[in-house]
Amino acid sequence: GAPPRSPSAPGGAPTPGQNNLNRPGPQRTTSVSARASIPPGVPALPVKNLNGTGPVHPALAGMTGILLCAAGLPVCLTRAPKPILHPPPVSKSDVKPVPGVPGVCRKTKKKHLKKSKNPEDVVRRYMQKVKNPPDEDCTICMERLVTASGYEGVLRHKGVRPELVGRLGRCGHMYHLLCLVAMYSNGNKDGSLQCPTCKAIYGEKTGTQPPGKMEFHLIPHSLPGFPDTQTIRIVYDIPTGIQGPEHPNPGKKFTARGFPRHCYLPNNEKGRKVLRLLITAWERRLIFTIGTSNTTGESDTVVWNEIHHKTEFGSNLTGHGYPDASYLDNVLAELTAQGVSEAAAKA
Repeated sequence: GAPPRSPSAPGGAPTPGQNNLNRPGPQRTTSVSARASIPPGVPALPVKNLNGTGPVHPALAGMTGILLCAAGLPVCLTRAPKPILHPPPVSKSDVKPVPGVPGVCRKTKKKHLKKSKNPEDVVRRYMQKVKNPPDEDCTICMERLVTASGYEGVLRHKGVRPELVGRLGRCGHMYHLLCLVAMYSNGNKDGSLQCPTCKAIYGEKTGTQPPGKMEFHLIPHSLPGFPDTQTIRIVYDIPTGIQGPEHPNPGKKFTARGFPRHCYLPNNEKGRKVLRLLITAWERRLIFTIGTSNTTGESDTVVWNEIHHKTEFGSNLTGHGYPDASYLDNVLAELTAQGVSEAAAKA
């Protein structure tokens, strides 16, 4: 038979039975078609070792395929890569405490809500009265600040006249005093107040995370993107239980799926800073909450609460892994948004 055409020959006919995974490359001035299918003789890329047994790191094998493909070079992947969720096995003797972070575990018990602080006292603590309010809307009740609060009649508070207006101390946003009292009374009533306009937090915000345990330690393996750095592993464990008065359906059972949950940070200065702040967030019950799962739609279950974690150890196929150059900065911003920052953390 005739020898197989080389890929550079113009008009190479597609070969039956080959997977052509090429994407169209940038148009070049030569007559070579960037869509040329894989001719006989192009070896399949050896990615059958995606279970991590072969010499090529599975994440690397998958990346090589993607890069060759993007460059318009023929490539034939033999199997779709799978996420690498866990590190290789670690013996107990290899697990070490994280430098500069005392202990290896934090437990939270059932915290009975402290007797609710008087909503009016909390609001007054963070506000100054405004004698001549501007002719603008109160963004809570949508009535003008120069008129009475829209909550007049709904909420009666001794000493809070419905036309009183206050300014929040740090951010300066103005609301009817009665509107802020109504907002506080409808929330977690933990003595903190969050500005509904700019989300500035006054006081110490706490959440509704159910009781559980957080462990953290060093393991002698590296994350993608941090080749010479060991890894901090965090293990969260929350058992099922009964919802308290702060939860959506008090007295009803809640489920806790997928625990213990393993999360990973690089053991560098910024990674240790994130760990210290996550410990503070855990102690303030901010990491998890009870709600409806985005992935399964199940209600009355333990879900993550606006502080993203990396749960994929050796790849980033789900988006919950590394490499991710902006992750540490993003999670620091999410912690700050919950009122958890270096100034507040116990070193």
